[in-house]
Amino acid sequence: MLAMHVGAVFALLPRFWSWQGLVAFGVLYWMTVLGVTLGLHRLMAHRSFEAPKWLERVLVVMGTLGCQGGPVEWVGLHRHHHKFSDQPNDHHDAGRGLWWSHSEWMLHSIPALKHLDRFAGDMRRDPFYNWLDRFFLLLQLPLGAALYWIGENTGVHGGGLGLVLWAIPLRLTVVYHVTWLVNSATHVWGYRNFDCPDRSTNCWWVAILSFGEGWHNNHHAFPHSARHGLRWFEFDITWQHIRALKSLGLAKRIRLAHYRP
Repeated sequence: MLAMHVGAVFALLPRFWSWQGLVAFGVLYWMTVLGVTLGLHRLMAHRSFEAPKWLERVLVVMGTLGCQGGPVEWVGLHRHHHKFSDQPNDHHDAGRGLWWSHSEWMLHSIPALKHLDRFAGDMRRDPFYNWLDRFFLLLQLPLGAALYWIGENTGVHGGGLGLVLWAIPLRLTVVYHVTWLVNSATHVWGYRNFDCPDRSTNCWWVAILSFGEGWHNNHHAFPHSARHGLRWFEFDITWQHIRALKSLGLAKRIRLAHYRP
């Protein structure tokens, strides 16, 4: 993570700026955030809908490109968080402060990692997901090699290194903090539609950045709902993608909650 943050700073130097870098950042940001929200979160962690196995694997790979641990670890820790949300054994308990829930918790031992077989046993039984869990960092190597080749052979300003810096460390750093904001900001700022036994809130600006995950109080009230934005003004980009998949026959048995004031 430290290397990614340093790389992100270098990416912003004028010598590495290019429109191609911005496009690569945007496309891969969309793929990665959607992989996390649609794939790892709503499909795998909560089974909010069903998708063909090939599509499930594509979405999980997209989410794994976010380098937030392997998919088994991500799903297991998230399910653990829901079971113990904002209690002392919640690894990013918001009661311990904003900085702790945002990222400090990752700098300490995480007892919940010992219980992944219990919380993500369904994914543990899949050899492909176990492989991804061990070697998730390797996904960045072919991606980086392809980006470097494109940058060096198409005359991009900043060359291959500039394209790599924008599409990998800068993207990952932004995705890190957007994901962490769901753990921190949406347990501090915003409003609540439901009286949940935790600190979860609905935070509109986190919802924009995270493709709908910022409607966090709604999510904690109805964890298995494929739609997080329940009121008319709570725009949920990930839910719109699920609707598109449904229209194509690629999303079935969609579980939904509805807001009733």
